[in-house]
Amino acid sequence: MVTCYLRYVIDPSRLKEFEAYGKMWIVLVEKFGGTHHGYFLPSEGANNIALALFTFPSLAEYERYRQQSMADPQCQAAFQYAEDTRCILSYERSFFRPVFD
Repeated sequence: MVTCYLRYVIDPSRLKEFEAYGKMWIVLVEKFGGTHHGYFLPSEGANNIALALFTFPSLAEYERYRQQSMADPQCQAAFQYAEDTRCILSYERSFFRPVFD
Protein backbone atom coordinates (compact mmCIF):
# COMPACT_ATOMS: atom_id res chain seq x y z
CA MET A 1 0.00 0.00 0.00
CA VAL A 2 1.26 3.48 -0.85
CA THR A 3 -0.29 6.83 0.04
CA CYS A 4 0.35 9.86 -2.10
CA TYR A 5 0.56 13.14 -0.19
CA LEU A 6 0.12 16.29 -2.28
CA ARG A 7 0.92 19.70 -0.84
CA TYR A 8 -0.40 22.53 -2.96
CA VAL A 9 0.41 26.21 -2.89
CA ILE A 10 -2.84 27.74 -4.11
CA ASP A 11 -4.10 31.19 -4.99
CA PRO A 12 -6.31 32.07 -1.98
CA SER A 13 -8.52 34.22 -4.20
CA ARG A 14 -9.32 31.09 -6.23
CA LEU A 15 -10.26 28.78 -3.35
CA LYS A 16 -13.66 27.93 -4.89
CA GLU A 17 -11.95 26.94 -8.13
CA PHE A 18 -9.45 24.76 -6.28
CA GLU A 19 -12.26 23.07 -4.36
CA ALA A 20 -14.01 22.28 -7.66
CA TYR A 21 -10.73 20.89 -9.01
CA GLY A 22 -10.37 18.66 -5.94
CA LYS A 23 -13.87 17.29 -6.32
CA MET A 24 -13.03 16.31 -9.91
CA TRP A 25 -9.99 14.30 -8.80
CA ILE A 26 -11.67 12.46 -5.93
CA VAL A 27 -13.91 10.70 -8.43
CA LEU A 28 -11.08 10.16 -10.92
CA VAL A 29 -8.66 8.57 -8.44
CA GLU A 30 -11.39 6.15 -7.43
CA LYS A 31 -12.19 5.46 -11.10
CA PHE A 32 -8.64 4.16 -11.50
CA GLY A 33 -8.64 1.95 -8.40
CA GLY A 34 -7.37 4.30 -5.72
CA THR A 35 -8.95 5.34 -2.45
CA HIS A 36 -9.15 9.09 -2.01
CA HIS A 37 -8.93 10.42 1.54
CA GLY A 38 -9.99 13.92 0.59
CA TYR A 39 -8.68 17.38 -0.05
CA PHE A 40 -7.90 19.57 2.94
CA LEU A 41 -8.43 23.27 2.41
CA PRO A 42 -7.06 26.17 4.45
CA SER A 43 -8.91 26.95 7.64
CA GLU A 44 -6.61 28.48 10.27
CA GLY A 45 -3.05 29.53 9.62
CA ALA A 46 -1.71 29.84 6.09
CA ASN A 47 -4.42 30.65 3.56
CA ASN A 48 -2.50 29.37 0.54
CA ILE A 49 -1.72 25.75 1.46
CA ALA A 50 -3.98 22.80 0.65
CA LEU A 51 -3.39 19.06 0.93
CA ALA A 52 -4.67 15.88 -0.65
CA LEU A 53 -4.16 12.23 0.30
CA PHE A 54 -5.00 9.13 -1.68
CA THR A 55 -3.91 5.51 -1.55
CA PHE A 56 -3.22 2.81 -4.11
CA PRO A 57 -2.58 -0.87 -3.35
CA SER A 58 1.02 -0.51 -4.61
CA LEU A 59 3.39 1.94 -6.25
CA ALA A 60 2.95 -0.04 -9.48
CA GLU A 61 -0.82 0.55 -9.32
CA TYR A 62 -0.21 4.24 -8.75
CA GLU A 63 2.12 4.37 -11.77
CA ARG A 64 -0.54 2.62 -13.87
CA TYR A 65 -3.06 5.26 -12.77
CA ARG A 66 -0.63 8.03 -13.75
CA GLN A 67 -0.14 6.54 -17.22
CA GLN A 68 -3.85 5.98 -17.77
CA SER A 69 -4.72 9.49 -16.54
CA MET A 70 -2.60 11.00 -19.30
CA ALA A 71 -4.92 9.48 -21.91
CA ASP A 72 -8.24 9.87 -20.06
CA PRO A 73 -10.48 12.72 -21.30
CA GLN A 74 -11.91 13.47 -17.82
CA CYS A 75 -8.42 13.68 -16.32
CA GLN A 76 -7.26 15.91 -19.14
CA ALA A 77 -10.26 18.18 -18.54
CA ALA A 78 -9.33 18.43 -14.83
CA PHE A 79 -5.72 19.31 -15.70
CA GLN A 80 -6.99 21.94 -18.14
CA TYR A 81 -9.39 23.37 -15.56
CA ALA A 82 -6.51 23.95 -13.13
CA GLU A 83 -4.48 25.59 -15.86
CA ASP A 84 -7.36 27.78 -17.03
CA THR A 85 -8.31 28.93 -13.53
CA ARG A 86 -4.71 29.23 -12.27
CA CYS A 87 -5.88 28.07 -8.86
CA ILE A 88 -2.68 26.06 -8.28
CA LEU A 89 0.61 27.95 -8.06
CA SER A 90 2.78 24.90 -7.33
CA TYR A 91 2.66 21.49 -5.72
CA GLU A 92 4.88 18.77 -4.34
CA ARG A 93 4.22 15.05 -4.21
CA SER A 94 5.51 12.56 -1.63
CA PHE A 95 4.75 8.90 -0.99
CA PHE A 96 4.26 7.17 2.34
CA ARG A 97 3.67 3.65 3.54
CA PRO A 98 1.53 2.97 6.57
CA VAL A 99 2.71 1.35 9.78
CA PHE A 100 0.12 -0.67 11.65
CA ASP A 101 0.22 -2.48 14.97
